[in-house]
Amino acid sequence: MTISEFITKMDDIAWGSVVLCLLVGVGVILTIGTKFLQFRKFGYAMKNTIGKVFKKQQAGKGEVTPLQALTTALAATVGTGNIAGVTGAIVIGGPGAVFWMWVSALVGMCTKFAEVTLAVHYRERNDKGDWVGGPMYYIKNGLGPGYGWLSVLFCIFGALAAFGIGNATQVQSIGESIGSAINALGGNVQGTMITFMGSTFTLCNLLVGIAVAVIVTLVLFGGIKRIGSVTEKLVPSMAVIYILASLAVIIANIGNIGTVFGMIFKGAFSAEAALGGAFGITVSTSITKGIARGCFSNEAGLGSAPMAHAASSEKDPVKQGMFGIFEVFMDTIVICTLTALTVLSCYTAGGVDIAWGTSGGAAIVSSALSSVLGGGFGSAILAICLSLFALSTVLSWSLYGTRCFEYLFGTKASIAYKIIFILFAIVGATMSLSDAWNLADALNGFMAIPNLIAILILSPVIMKLVREHFDTKKLDK
Repeated sequence: MTISEFITKMDDIAWGSVVLCLLVGVGVILTIGTKFLQFRKFGYAMKNTIGKVFKKQQAGKGEVTPLQALTTALAATVGTGNIAGVTGAIVIGGPGAVFWMWVSALVGMCTKFAEVTLAVHYRERNDKGDWVGGPMYYIKNGLGPGYGWLSVLFCIFGALAAFGIGNATQVQSIGESIGSAINALGGNVQGTMITFMGSTFTLCNLLVGIAVAVIVTLVLFGGIKRIGSVTEKLVPSMAVIYILASLAVIIANIGNIGTVFGMIFKGAFSAEAALGGAFGITVSTSITKGIARGCFSNEAGLGSAPMAHAASSEKDPVKQGMFGIFEVFMDTIVICTLTALTVLSCYTAGGVDIAWGTSGGAAIVSSALSSVLGGGFGSAILAICLSLFALSTVLSWSLYGTRCFEYLFGTKASIAYKIIFILFAIVGATMSLSDAWNLADALNGFMAIPNLIAILILSPVIMKLVREHFDTKKLDK
């Protein structure tokens, strides 16, 4: 068995029916248990998250402001999964994958709320005085020593997953998008190939890997405060640029939007009905890819974002938990949907070709943007957006991986992890793109399992915190 075959096998296991049922099932249980909190208190969530963005916030030693915690977490969630991941899910699983992505997001809003709430409720200070929290801490402090093995499992998978979702796939996507943009402008950087130790990769990818390694070095060693300071500037800028570019394409193809939504809803239950023929795409594939890529994108259930939120200066766990609802909504319901509508509206208008059931990524989005904005400009816009998305994700996941490693081996040992993570940015740039994505998917699935088990067992605590928060009128008037 080759390495590629092994990674693919692990991906199939990680996202089998058991994990998917656990992922959606926990979200459904929490939704019912909190009386549909993400819908019932959606206005309150928006008021206490995006509604307070422009208010001055202060943070003490070893903590960040609620906004910085949000942008650090959003930096990780809003990444290449919103562009390349969504497009890949659509191409492999058909338009119906978008429907299942929405389903996973609607229940995922409550799952992420629960994760963030527990992270703040059970957090503690490390020996540097920083607030630390996340699944390993709410397992240790909420479930007790008998469940210590769950904490260890989560941290092992989390520390390894950071190299996939938070490193290799991101660097690969930056290299691909920048190379495409340079080629569209008349260059030929993607044509310069390098072969090293049996791997063949482009010069562009290698240079991107080195550049990312340098940037991560400068930011990562500044700790959570420096990461928060950088992401609070990066995230709003990259989101606005991408949203405006996508809206320009969607508005240009507005006459096809009705057809697009028809394809999405029909494809959720029959790919043939959506595409007008047999393309070998099954409903099972549509569901699997939709939920998996939705989870990859918004990270609800993975247990990653709570590690950023645990450092917030906010003392009320439920108030900070509202940021989890906003994150999933912004990431999947807004940005992922814009990507889907951009690609599918251009497809129905004849602006892009899609080889259904094969593979696809950022190149399809680039073609869609170029069909309206012009070849060079469209590719340049996507390169900028993808680079910002991916870089911010690398920065946040460098923190997540470090926190997991720190839990296992102590804060002093974390410097070794940081160095390996930085060097892996260069290694990840030379990996096979399909291997990088499959590795990321597999490790995501494995780290979600211990986290979801913990959330399920601690669900009574979540429901108690919710009741206390709203029953005692802790609302901003």
